[in-house]
Amino acid sequence: MRNDNRNYDYSGIPANRRPEYSKIISLLETGSKVLDLGCGNGLLIEAMQQEKQCQCKGMELSESGVEICRQKGLDVISGRIDETLPYGDNEFDVAVCNVTIQMVMYPEKLLAEMKRVSRYQIVSFPNFAYFINRFDMLFNGRMPRRMLFGYHWYNTGHIHQLSVRDYDELLLAVGGLQKKRKLYVSAGFKLIDLLGGLFPGWFRKTVILETVKE
Repeated sequence: MRNDNRNYDYSGIPANRRPEYSKIISLLETGSKVLDLGCGNGLLIEAMQQEKQCQCKGMELSESGVEICRQKGLDVISGRIDETLPYGDNEFDVAVCNVTIQMVMYPEKLLAEMKRVSRYQIVSFPNFAYFINRFDMLFNGRMPRRMLFGYHWYNTGHIHQLSVRDYDELLLAVGGLQKKRKLYVSAGFKLIDLLGGLFPGWFRKTVILETVKE
């Protein structure tokens, strides 16, 4: 099946900076020790190193992603990020998981491990309760494809879709974390961004949430 993203192949993906990178980097202190979980082809690691002189390590499941990172000289290992991580308690200042938590089998284990290895946690995710998704499901009666980035429900790696409220529930389930700062990626339309300030659960497409270990 050609149109399938369950096994990411980063060799054919353009090296384009994603819009959430600047938001994530704005939350970092210069020189922080950062662990990037689900680091893909290492573009965010490169940006964190260049712009905030962070000491970065990464972990990625995709073989092509790991290979590209290593070709760049980045400190990245292969492995699942929703299992016990091969790092010590409080080894990092910050653990980052950028638009990947919805793609792992055990999101609660991922977040618990982020809490264990770092003081601060930054998680970004696509808000599946975005208003376009709601209308798509209401009027078409099927899984919304816009937030699946053109894939079908059966051939996407996005296996645990979540909303802003769902993530709040996950924080409570994991425990020991306090919300510190919340940022959003602009939708590119002033009206939608304005409505997002009033009703984030409806009108924020990508959420970036920073937590701190209690």
